[in-house]
This record gives sequence, C-alpha cells and structure tokens, in this order.
Amino acid sequence: MKRVIVLAGTVAVLAFSGQVAAADGKAVFNKSCKGCHTAMKPKMGDKAAWAPLIAQGADALTAAVMKGKKPMPPKGGAKNEGEVKAAVEYMISQNK
Repeated sequence: MKRVIVLAGTVAVLAFSGQVAAADGKAVFNKSCKGCHTAMKPKMGDKAAWAPLIAQGADALTAAVMKGKKPMPPKGGAKNEGEVKAAVEYMISQNK
C-alpha cells in the first residue's frame, strides 16, 4: 500500500511539473526574440519573409535556432529547447 501511495504521489508531481514547465511562447518571444525580430529580418509580421521558413516546419526551425545562425546566437537567447520550441511555434502562429 505504501508503494502505491508513493507511486501515485510521484506521478502527480511529474504531471503537475510538466504543465508548469511548458514555456509560454509569447513570453519567451518578448524576452529573448523580440529585440532582433522587430529590427532585423525576418521581422515579425513580414509574412512573405516568414513563408519559406514556415514551410520548413516547426521542428526544422527549432533545430536551426538551437544551433544558431549569424547574427542569432544558439538558442536565440532562450534558456532551453522547450523555450525555443514555444517561441518558434508562437512566431509561426503570428506570421502565417
């Protein structure tokens, strides 16, 4: 019985922490991406510039941001891949 309680508690903590850990794409964009993507290409809102990037898919864009591309540093200033993915998905949604 004690093992069941411990297991149930562990599952609850993991489920709750997973929900809390999910990054807010807009918040990550505002903190880590906005400075450059409002001044440099591709600018937010420039649907023509974003179209070929969006066509590559979110996974390809996330991988590119993780590696970095001049002048963008690796992870684009985000803390981790979860934040990068959330920001990429937010930018895609705003530039379709």
